[in-house]
Amino acid sequence: MDRRAALVPLRYLSLPGQGPEDVVADPGGRVLTGVSDGRILRVDGLDDPPTARVEHVAEIGGRPLGLELLPDGDLLVCSADGALLRVDPDGTGSVRVLTGSAAGERLRFCSNVVALPDGTVYFTVSSRVHPLEDWMGDIVEHTGTGRLLRLEPGAREAEVVLEGLQFANGLARSADDAFLIVAETGARRLTRFHLTGPRAGRAEPLVERLPGFPDNMWRGAPDGPVWVALAGPRVPPLDLLHRAGPAVRRRAARLALHAPYRPWGGTGVLAIDDDGRTVVPYSPLRSGAGAPALTRRRSGFRMVTSVCETGGLLVLGSLVERGLALCEAPVTT
Repeated sequence: MDRRAALVPLRYLSLPGQGPEDVVADPGGRVLTGVSDGRILRVDGLDDPPTARVEHVAEIGGRPLGLELLPDGDLLVCSADGALLRVDPDGTGSVRVLTGSAAGERLRFCSNVVALPDGTVYFTVSSRVHPLEDWMGDIVEHTGTGRLLRLEPGAREAEVVLEGLQFANGLARSADDAFLIVAETGARRLTRFHLTGPRAGRAEPLVERLPGFPDNMWRGAPDGPVWVALAGPRVPPLDLLHRAGPAVRRRAARLALHAPYRPWGGTGVLAIDDDGRTVVPYSPLRSGAGAPALTRRRSGFRMVTSVCETGGLLVLGSLVERGLALCEAPVTT
């Protein structure tokens, strides 16, 4: 196996907060993330974790999830409490609510967001049944209540453009902005939603039967790969449960919410191109069919929910950890 394709070495960068769920890199190589108490943090000096500088740049008053940097330096933030926000991380730290509703319904569990060059914003709602703290219940129940929403420039209410998704999560733009890639965590697949052309407004699978549960995604440049975080490995009994009827799944979800949860003690990511092909060679893990992934078992960094690339490094975020993990970015093909 080519060592370039392994997630080694892993280095850890402690943060003054819990659960940096999403990570995005700015043009200066700094990384922004949100932690569970509502703060937005910016990290500089990633090449030397012990001396890295962590700056508190804003506070949203809720639980930040997906992030998207805008060309003017502002930051879009998905709040798990049900709003899409715009934050100024370079000035006053001001927070503005862009929308808190879609199709006349109050938002809940906003998950991830991307912005197009024309100012249109797309974002996901993971579940209309379970809140963030009960995310496991939605994965087990397989509710299919996830949505993809669109907010036009100047609009106050979002429009539903795609629904019936299994825990809609990360978003990424294609290189030519012809389509979006939507991570369906509960289905272990990536879905393509067409923005232009004869299939505009339609969706189809891009990559199915992934070896783990896809979470947030990152594309640093149009000609670069789409990095996909894998929050955990495939669970075969869960595949069987998803074939059962709704009543069985609801009972299983109630039990799951009261059972102790131990996140996977490993890390996993994959990189794809716009055709869904894996672009990292010598992938060391396959779990049945589907795209291979880069993994490291027993890494000590649990539940990778995000990944971005900057300065030759992959930066990993997590819903449960108190810091970031760093490793050398592998060569893509």
